Amino acid sequence: MKEFWYWAENYDKKLITTAIESGATTILLQDPSKKEEVKRLGRVSIVSQNGDLKLGEDVVYVLIKGKEDEERAAKYPPKVKVIVETTDWTIIPLENLIAQREELYAVVKNEEEAKTALRILEKGVKGIVLKSQDVNTIKRVGRVLEEGEEELHLSVVKITRILPLGLGDRVCVDTISLLDRGEGMLVGNSSGGMFLVHAETEENPYVASRPFRVNAGAVHMYIRVPGNKTKYLCELSSSDAVMVYDYKGRGRVVYVGRAKVERRPMILVEGKVENKKVSAVLQNAETIRLTRPDGTPVSVVELKEGDEVLGYIEEAGRHFGMKVEETITEK
Repeated sequence: MKEFWYWAENYDKKLITTAIESGATTILLQDPSKKEEVKRLGRVSIVSQNGDLKLGEDVVYVLIKGKEDEERAAKYPPKVKVIVETTDWTIIPLENLIAQREELYAVVKNEEEAKTALRILEKGVKGIVLKSQDVNTIKRVGRVLEEGEEELHLSVVKITRILPLGLGDRVCVDTISLLDRGEGMLVGNSSGGMFLVHAETEENPYVASRPFRVNAGAVHMYIRVPGNKTKYLCELSSSDAVMVYDYKGRGRVVYVGRAKVERRPMILVEGKVENKKVSAVLQNAETIRLTRPDGTPVSVVELKEGDEVLGYIEEAGRHFGMKVEETITEK
């Protein structure tokens, strides 16, 4: 996950509080005497001469004016977090450094710079360090990090088979965020083919909406989590980070409030994208929905062979949830 740091050039309680409320997890303090005051505002890490991360040791700052500065930034030990700032904020130095370093943070002054830094070479920097004295800019940059974590190309899956099964254990993922219509989680029997299971945003005559919830399916299935990784649904627990995607493939990070495992009647849903199979075992109930290409939800009890829904296809093969290249067959 991308990190949001705030550079407090001067101690300003309002600005620092806004940064923390906007998702900043680390505050860079130029005045180390204010460390304890900042700590009282929220549970954050402090970068300063006497902070949780020591400036000049754990974290170094490099102003890049030319090639020599770029080379110096690249040569620090791998564990050192390097903050870079460019005089004209050109992309080329960051491209070179991103290719060489994992612990790279870019100083930005607004949301447009933040978007660029997070997406350079598709990988982006590990985090951004915001220098701004404007409350609204801080809030906008916070939203950039929340909304712009990942973007996938979702595929249209044609349903080929629907088979009611017996009882099984399914996982209901309750998050600490409100999800919108058209959003859900990617889950599947295989990491190589997943359905976009819609959040419970819809009301019906029997059950109120639960827009913080995705009834994600059977315990054995994969779910996408940050960092292009997967987990088994049964592994999820409170405070875990998971990915939520909208019907256009835009992903954001949300956190699990609780994961409920309950025994329920299940249904197998299979589909195809060209010659690739997508399958999932979901709860057999009206409130469990897949997502149509236009973002509208469709209940699994109404689903028919030939219907089109959204999914995600990649080459299967994961080791402890991380993508690997290997020959693997999953049936």
